[in-house]
Amino acid sequence: MAGHSQFKNIMHRKGRQDAVKSRLFGKLAREITVSAKLGLPDPAMNPRLRAAMLAARAENMPKDKIDRAIKKAAGGEAENYEETRYEGYGPGGIAVIVEVLTDNRNRTAGEVRAAFTKSGGHLAETGAVSFMFDRVGLIEYEAKAAGADAMLEAAIEAGAEDVVSNENGHEIYTTQDSLREVAKVLEGRFGEPRKAALVWKPQSTVAISDEQGEKVYKLIETLNEHDDVQNVYANFEVSDALMQKLSA
Repeated sequence: MAGHSQFKNIMHRKGRQDAVKSRLFGKLAREITVSAKLGLPDPAMNPRLRAAMLAARAENMPKDKIDRAIKKAAGGEAENYEETRYEGYGPGGIAVIVEVLTDNRNRTAGEVRAAFTKSGGHLAETGAVSFMFDRVGLIEYEAKAAGADAMLEAAIEAGAEDVVSNENGHEIYTTQDSLREVAKVLEGRFGEPRKAALVWKPQSTVAISDEQGEKVYKLIETLNEHDDVQNVYANFEVSDALMQKLSA
């Protein structure tokens, strides 16, 4: 997970530097609309919508865009998006899970398959790699929200399963069922988190070479640039030297 999280941070920073916001806002708006359409348009009563709004605010998405996405669902104007998951193997044999929201499943499947093939990997059947991951709740806070010990103590008291703290922030893991309650307790103490959502957490990671790592980075970058792709998860770790190279 470490390698995947670091890759995500690198791409995130580069995305900000390049001012590539429209695609990100489009994805966030889509998730907000789908969440509001599947449940109530009230975030207090709809955990998925609340998580989507938290993600949008963490990216400084304008409030009027968030409100518009919710109203789109309430007014029956939303497109019919289908949620699906693709699983496959990337360079070095790493396992990859791709979550999408699409209005054209055949088109998206073909384009996701092409991205895997170009990287030297391949798509597999649903369930082929997801057994290597756990479906868990994840709550993220900026590093400045609290010290590592204070966050660990508060999270465990709130019912969390694990906490990982480093210079990039705090990652608090929960069971699927306890995510909402743990997030509520921590929010009361540390304020609104930058993220609260269900994720796929690898049970273990695979060490890959720097050459394979560069190919993995390109695969994840390509997938994340696709308008229909909402999230990408993988189970790898790479060297610090490669991370420094990619961060440069």
